[in-house]
Amino acid sequence: MNKFNVIRDDCREYMKTMPESSIDLILTDPPYNIAKYSTGNIPLPGRTPLNNDIADWDKIDIDPAELVSEFKRILKPKGNIFVFTSYNSIGKWHEIFDKEYDTFQFFIWHKTNPVPKIYKNGFLNSCEIIICMWNKGHNWNFINQKEMHNFFECPICVAPERLKNPKHPAQKPIKILKHIIKIASNENDTVFDPYMGTGSTGVAALQLNRMFIGCEINREYFNAAQERLLTVETITT
Repeated sequence: MNKFNVIRDDCREYMKTMPESSIDLILTDPPYNIAKYSTGNIPLPGRTPLNNDIADWDKIDIDPAELVSEFKRILKPKGNIFVFTSYNSIGKWHEIFDKEYDTFQFFIWHKTNPVPKIYKNGFLNSCEIIICMWNKGHNWNFINQKEMHNFFECPICVAPERLKNPKHPAQKPIKILKHIIKIASNENDTVFDPYMGTGSTGVAALQLNRMFIGCEINREYFNAAQERLLTVETITT
């Protein structure tokens, strides 16, 4: 039996076909929509300019209101939701989701190797926000108080983990994904990523003996994700 199922489609359409109460953990990283604030590439002395425009797909607005009803329908009563987001979007997620779940919290990923600011003209972008939602009685697997901190440190994704072709500017490291999956789900649970990109959430889920369902509309990212997941499944079975 395959431990994963990936679909190349718009997740908003695909979720309508998913069974009710079939998912234990939604863990995803939708576009942050920060490209609209870009001032262009940043020149770096003696180095390739830093791409500050992200990608064309980041210019397509993500509206949490279009996701909430299907998220609620497919998530099991004891399930959890974790969504990577940014400063400009957290208010939109809170407005829509806070009234739908007993708890709406945030979790901070501190990147220990953020992109440097050569000119020292502002704070480093060393933290990312992950919003978390659940209802009373949800699954939670804390081992000790240290794991209960809403703060986790690890490096950004670098070689050899970071893919070169296709290169995804927002590829997340397996380490933080595993941390979330461990504390927010159990073995043999089903993890769903509606914006799976190159499949990192799926890789982490399979390595931790979870089932995985992923959705990605971009053909290059989808193909890369499928290849990675087939490799992991072969190793773990």
